[in-house]
Amino acid sequence: MPEQATSSPGGTRPLELGVHAVGDRWLVVVGGDIDVHAAPLLHGTLREALGRTRDGIELDLSKVEFCDCSGLNALLRMRQQALDSGKTISVRAVSTAMGRLLDVTHTRPLFMSSDGALPAGEEASAAEDAPPGGLPVDAAQDLFLEVVQLRRAMETRPAIDMARGVLMASFALTPEDAWRVLVEVSQRSNTKLHRLAQDLVDSVMGGALPPDVRQLLAAAVAGHTAEHSA
Repeated sequence: MPEQATSSPGGTRPLELGVHAVGDRWLVVVGGDIDVHAAPLLHGTLREALGRTRDGIELDLSKVEFCDCSGLNALLRMRQQALDSGKTISVRAVSTAMGRLLDVTHTRPLFMSSDGALPAGEEASAAEDAPPGGLPVDAAQDLFLEVVQLRRAMETRPAIDMARGVLMASFALTPEDAWRVLVEVSQRSNTKLHRLAQDLVDSVMGGALPPDVRQLLAAAVAGHTAEHSA
């Protein structure tokens, strides 16, 4: 397969993909922006690499400058396809933007490396959130991740759902586009998703969003609105 493939949707940094065989696994180096335009190319490249490898794929995401929910969904779909075929997809390095997305969506632990290590930045919380004993390792890990994700979702979902409702009502966005806007602004403003959601809800009640967040929000809404009107 080609060593590198690029896609250059208007207004975004090109998606860069480098694919290399490393023993029984393939290393896929990803750079640039992973958005709704680039996600299909990423998914197709990973699917082809997965079909050629015996053990699975290692991902180097240290050069990713932006990733929205469509890019994350592509990674999660490929992870499930890998598991269904008895293989794995793990992350060996992440950029600040990519690490933030994995953190705010609580999906970082799903991409543990083949030796059980977590991508950089997760080691401290991994020790704090160790799986319960008394179960086989795989079963304990799956149960633990499910509990953690459900707990965090219950804590943050009300504000996030209300924020999505505000965006849908204010800008006539679809539920999916409202979610994408929240994730995009969260990444670009370096604000936790649940905090951004709460700030947006508070702004309806008279609170003020920081000027930079307002600008990012306006740009994100305009971008997603333009996609549908094009």
